[in-house]
Amino acid sequence: MTMLEHLEELRNRLIKIMAALVIIFIITFGFRIQEYKIGESTILFLYPDVYNNLAMQVVNKIKTDVVPEYVQIIVTTPQQAFLSAVYVAIFLSILIGMPIIVYEIGAFINPALYPHEKKLILALLGPATILFAAGCIFSYIYVIPWAFAFLYRYAISFEAMTTITLDSLINFVLLFLFAFGIAFQLPIVMYLLTKMEVVEPSFWRNNIRIAIVAIVIFGAIITPDGSGITMWFVALPMILLYGAGYLFIKYRIKGRTSSS
Repeated sequence: MTMLEHLEELRNRLIKIMAALVIIFIITFGFRIQEYKIGESTILFLYPDVYNNLAMQVVNKIKTDVVPEYVQIIVTTPQQAFLSAVYVAIFLSILIGMPIIVYEIGAFINPALYPHEKKLILALLGPATILFAAGCIFSYIYVIPWAFAFLYRYAISFEAMTTITLDSLINFVLLFLFAFGIAFQLPIVMYLLTKMEVVEPSFWRNNIRIAIVAIVIFGAIITPDGSGITMWFVALPMILLYGAGYLFIKYRIKGRTSSS
C-alpha cells in the first residue's frame, strides 16, 4: 500500500471508532435504565430520558458509593450538572467502546507486525483488559472512598462545613479510575518489552530506583490536586505492581528459557 492508501485506511478506521463512540454517547446521555416487573421477574430496558439518563444514574451511584454521608454535593454554576453528565457519558462511551477501539487499531497495525509479535499482542489483550478493569474496580471500591474519608477528616477536625462541587467530584473519580486503569497495565508493558527482547529481565531489578522515582512523578501528574498526598494513592500500588511484574517476568521468562 502507498502512503496515501495507509492514510485513507487510517481515516476510515478513525471514522468507525468515532461513529461507535457517538452512538454509545447518545445512548448513555439520552436514555436511562428502566425497570419493568412482570410477576416476580424484572426486565431492564432503555427508556428515553435526557435528565435522568445513564450518565446521571452513574453519578448518583458514585455519590452513594464513594462520598461520605457528612459531605454535601453542591452545584455552583448552571452548566455544572450538565457538563458532569457529559464527562461521565464520554467516559462510559470510551469504556464500553474499548473493544471496538482496540480492534480497529489492531487491524490497522496488524500488517506491520511479525507473526510472533501478533501472537504475543493477541495473547496480552485479554490480560490487559482484565487488569484495566481490575484497576478501575480496585480504585472505585477501595482507594476513592478511602481518599475521600481521609482527606475530609481534616475538615471535620476544624469543624468546617464539608461540601464538594459536582464537577470536582466527577473529575476526582474519573481521573482516579483512568489513572488506576492505566497503572495496572504496568506489568503488561514490562512483560511485553522483555518478551520482545527490548530489555533483559534483569533490567527491571537494576533500575528499580529510577522506576520508583518515575512512578512517583507519574502519580503526582495524574492525581487531581497538588497536596502531595493523593499521588501516593496511585504511586504505592504501582510500586507493588512493578515488583509483581518483575517477579512474574523473572520466573516466566526463566522457566521458558530453561524448558527450551
